[in-house]
Amino acid sequence: MIRLNILSPLLLVLLCHVAIAAPSILDGRVVGIQDGDTLTLIDAESIQHRIRLASIDAPEISHGSKKPGQPFGQRSKQTLSDLVYGREVRAVCETDDKYGRKVCTIMVGSLNANLEQVRLGMAMVYRKYARDQAYFAAEGEAKEARRGLWADPNPIPPWEWRHRSKQ
Repeated sequence: MIRLNILSPLLLVLLCHVAIAAPSILDGRVVGIQDGDTLTLIDAESIQHRIRLASIDAPEISHGSKKPGQPFGQRSKQTLSDLVYGREVRAVCETDDKYGRKVCTIMVGSLNANLEQVRLGMAMVYRKYARDQAYFAAEGEAKEARRGLWADPNPIPPWEWRHRSKQ
């Protein structure tokens, strides 16, 4: 009997942890593209959600003369737009980032838009957060084929670009 009393709270904590870790799903239409890894989705209740694509980091776009963009920044944004803009998508969300955006994998039917951005050479695997080996394989193939940003002999990862632009 004592064992059950000890196990019950532990099971409750474990179940709560599993419930918190479960991904959430958002279905809706993409109504905005901010850059190659950020979009706006509007759901059936007309609520807008700012979404950061999980596991990838796209080249930075220009933010005026004081914050120039990276090579392929605009092309990355356009490619994401071609993939998802105006389309019904399913966002499988893992968490929220420090800016309040949902961090999600975007599915257009059976197409994983995040993975497609990497496959096309329009984004790099965000090594700090990515775990799925499919992203690393897609990046290796894009790099070998010199697709997109990999046409540059020495592309600067977006996270390094942001760090340099702060200095």
